[in-house]
Amino acid sequence: METTDSAVRVRFAPSPTGLLHIGGLRTALYNYLFARNRGGKFILRIEDTDQERYVDGAEEDILESLEWAGLEYDEGVRKGGPHEPYRQSERKALYKQYADQLLEKGYAYIAFDSPDEIEAMRRRMEAQGVIGAKYDASTRTQMSNSLTLPEEEVKRRLESGQDYVVRLKVPRGESVRFDDLIRGSVTFESSVVDDQVLIKSDGMPTYHLANVVDDHLMGVTHVIRGEEWLPSTPKHILLYQFLGWTPPQWAHLPLILSPEGGKLSKRSADKIGIPVSVRQYRDAGYEPQALVNFLAFLGWNPGTEQEIFSLDELVEAFTIERVGSSGVQFNLDKLHWYNQQYLRRLSPEELTKRVRPFIEKHGFTASDEYVREVAILIQERITLAEDVALSSPYFFVDPESYEEQGVKKRWKEDSAELVTAFADRLEHLEVFESEQIEQSLRELAEARGVGTGRIIHPTRIAVSGVSFGPSLFHMMAVLGKETCRRRMYRAAEVLG
Repeated sequence: METTDSAVRVRFAPSPTGLLHIGGLRTALYNYLFARNRGGKFILRIEDTDQERYVDGAEEDILESLEWAGLEYDEGVRKGGPHEPYRQSERKALYKQYADQLLEKGYAYIAFDSPDEIEAMRRRMEAQGVIGAKYDASTRTQMSNSLTLPEEEVKRRLESGQDYVVRLKVPRGESVRFDDLIRGSVTFESSVVDDQVLIKSDGMPTYHLANVVDDHLMGVTHVIRGEEWLPSTPKHILLYQFLGWTPPQWAHLPLILSPEGGKLSKRSADKIGIPVSVRQYRDAGYEPQALVNFLAFLGWNPGTEQEIFSLDELVEAFTIERVGSSGVQFNLDKLHWYNQQYLRRLSPEELTKRVRPFIEKHGFTASDEYVREVAILIQERITLAEDVALSSPYFFVDPESYEEQGVKKRWKEDSAELVTAFADRLEHLEVFESEQIEQSLRELAEARGVGTGRIIHPTRIAVSGVSFGPSLFHMMAVLGKETCRRRMYRAAEVLG
């Protein structure tokens, strides 16, 4: 189906069964970029037909995650549009008429089998050597359905209120072929496709029927979704064919793989400490632009050496043809690199805003001006905004202990005396800036006939509790004279 750019319509259609997965955000991003690049529309639809797996708050999380990432949709849930409602549970009446249409034309049938009867069929088939038996063209003749039961019996069961489902009647011995924008020509034999349930016993449609009906009625031209939906595509194509509709173009995105191999599932990610929900990245203080930039490269490349893209630049550069078909490994170190690049690009004012919530989260208090000075000093050294509080708490509280390895290596027999002498000298500095502090230290080193390192290293341990960090003299200038002297005297007393 050739589509003019202005007519392009794509959708992101998550199920509210939990927090939005990082892979779901990538799917939303690719749909967004494709729509914006082609001047089309990006739709948000909530597919909540599986009421048993519905999770309170999941829809809210989806909406908040998209907003946080900057992916604004054109029509959909809570925004409205010409195809309301955009929540499938509110469209239930629509689906029944198309299921009835399929039944009338013989493309679907009514099945009364209980779960126990279906399980018995599977065991029976396995006993005959059939592995992975399913409800399909080879087994449906053995089951209780409108294809095997007399018409009067079917009518009687329906009138008595017996539970039933509506199943798709997949034809025997056919090949279902389609062109995928990422994978090229794809073919499935109908023998591997089961007679999918279309309407469940509670009257709700399954994903498969609702998905196809909604995509058609909402004018979706391109379905861009994860590779895990590839095996479902022949069922969807058959539904389009049976309903007399033109199918959209398909694009199945590559899997996001765990660094240890296999799909990045919640279990595999938890095992190696990789966050899997967008909420986790938001709570951890990742920059939304950094995560979006990183996700864009999980499957797509611009064909250039450029790695840092704003969202507008991604829109400009994105084409579905440059999305690969092979699975791509999730690299947390690379995401951290992206986050560092974005933090380094923030103005002092923006960085202060990012850092402030984490300062408060860890129970520290400080003025905005002070937080600004701290943030500027360690801007090049942090990976996440929270690192200001996590890795440099000495900017907000006196150290209660001293790094054991640093003390062992840097605190000498004369360190207490030198640090005390340096603290005494600092009292007389009228201007407490890095240049004056450094000059004072050099004068002391010269007077005592020692190298500057002999004073610098123990002083760093005294004022911060650790043997590493930003420039000592700049750090002391930010901490202030009284704080530095207090800490230096205490360290000399404690460490001796």
